[in-house]
Amino acid sequence: QVQLVESGGGLVQPGGSLRLSCAASGRIFRIDHMGWYRQAPGKQREFVATIDSGGITNYADSVKGRFTISRDNAKNTVYLQMNSLKPEDTAVYYCNAHIWTWGTSGDYWGQGTQVTVSS
Repeated sequence: QVQLVESGGGLVQPGGSLRLSCAASGRIFRIDHMGWYRQAPGKQREFVATIDSGGITNYADSVKGRFTISRDNAKNTVYLQMNSLKPEDTAVYYCNAHIWTWGTSGDYWGQGTQVTVSS
């Protein structure tokens, strides 16, 4: 069984920084793309950033230049460095990954971690 576990959320003032981590564990053969999504209260879940197995990244326009996604393939972990945080970045952040287990593949989600940007 595969699990994604996020960590690193919390309360930060506007202009501050946070680093989120998401570690995949279980019967993993290979991980393709990994990414982050977020959902603010009363809104739909939205794309934040992705990184493929070769390190190619893609970002939502709202976070370009402020957020950086990276991954450590040896640790099956993806990170999201968030700088210059704004109140509108407040949301529950979810990790996503396309993972191959032995004989099959699928999209997996973490449980979410709360990020609150407020003075």
